[in-house]
Amino acid sequence: MLDRTIVGILISAIAFVTVYGITPSLINALTKRNMVVKDYNKEVATMVSRPGGPSILAGILASEFTLYTFFPSAEILAIIITTSLAFLVGFADDRKVLGGWFKPLALAGSAVPIILLGVYYPHLTFPLFGSVHIPELYLALIIFMIPVTGNAINSIDVLNGVASGFMTIASFALTICLVIVHNYDVALASLPLGFVSLAFYKYHKVPSRIFPGDSGALTLGAMYGALAIIGHVEVIAAIALLPAVINSFLFLSSVKRIIEHRQIKAKPVVHTEDFRLMASDDKSAPVTLVRLILANGPMTEKQVGFVIFRLALFSAALAIITAFMMGIKI
Repeated sequence: MLDRTIVGILISAIAFVTVYGITPSLINALTKRNMVVKDYNKEVATMVSRPGGPSILAGILASEFTLYTFFPSAEILAIIITTSLAFLVGFADDRKVLGGWFKPLALAGSAVPIILLGVYYPHLTFPLFGSVHIPELYLALIIFMIPVTGNAINSIDVLNGVASGFMTIASFALTICLVIVHNYDVALASLPLGFVSLAFYKYHKVPSRIFPGDSGALTLGAMYGALAIIGHVEVIAAIALLPAVINSFLFLSSVKRIIEHRQIKAKPVVHTEDFRLMASDDKSAPVTLVRLILANGPMTEKQVGFVIFRLALFSAALAIITAFMMGIKI
């Protein structure tokens, strides 16, 4: 049996190289099939390939199945199945815009394999306060958490490079936290998420050549949620994901119902004459993280993205500090 460090390097390389190598071919294939959407934040009309979910899933599956051959476990199977089901949910929504309740309900179903395989620990651990045993309530938390993390990443995927860049930061922070709490097996399984996100960012950053789509964003978010549950670091993971979670909360609290972003008529962000982003003054427009960032004045798309990345780094640091404070012994 190979050493875990060597396997970690191997699966990280497989995750990165798979996405990095497959995505250009996916871009060409999507373009030929006219599976493109307009990038509304560009002054010159620009069509971008969508969705990038297939290459993201390919990188995750190639690396996780490789890991499974060395260290077969129910935990890895649960990650693979939950992530794949979330991809299917997103891909269905990519092909045809479905109702606002479709994604959260379908993502809740994606969480069922975690329960059926019994790869969860019905305790929530908080810094300073210790662990709380909630066996029945924890099952509800599992069903609730996958839709939350999946839709949190999906809702923050509004600018070039933001979803993939944000997930790169959050997922590597999660890996560090899992190491701190001594859950080395799940930390190993979490490595592909960071490297898949990093490789996809190469093509997703400003100016984007491909968008992840719902299939890509939900895949990344659902895998993150599955790792948090299986790794017993739910609170820590939520802290690392805080900017995206706050963005979802702001949106839902302002529109007061579950609805697709594409169905919102009043846009939270508009463009200046030189095509910088500016917060809308329309009171009926939903409140979002990007709109709050732009409250002090117009910014370029890249500048807004970097502000979100700084928030992600701050949240990642808080998550790591929280992991040290908890001192969990798995």
